[in-house]
Amino acid sequence: MAMKIRLARAGSKKRPFYRIVAADSRMPRDGRFLEKLGIYNPLLPKDSEERVKMNVERIKHWLDQGAQPTDRISRMLEAAEVLPKKERANMKKAVPGKKAQERTEKRAARAAEAPAE
Repeated sequence: MAMKIRLARAGSKKRPFYRIVAADSRMPRDGRFLEKLGIYNPLLPKDSEERVKMNVERIKHWLDQGAQPTDRISRMLEAAEVLPKKERANMKKAVPGKKAQERTEKRAARAAEAPAE
């Protein structure tokens, strides 16, 4: 059985609230789970202690049993220093592409060649 530690959504419309659960990966997001491991309330401020509450002992137990945390849960566990920090692909979306960089270099070269008036 492929186990996941993931978020299960609760709360009403436009007011999200999540449970951190250990569940079979084949079950639906909000469906059956084996154990509730904590809560996550994204509406609270980021520095609030009430935002994420986890039962770290049980999470470690499930990780030892082979459960795989989802990306969001692994980030929470890294912040709680349960897991070591991973290197992630840093998408450089703000950096212009090759052709755009070449165009800016050409413009800069033309501006340097033009006589100052």
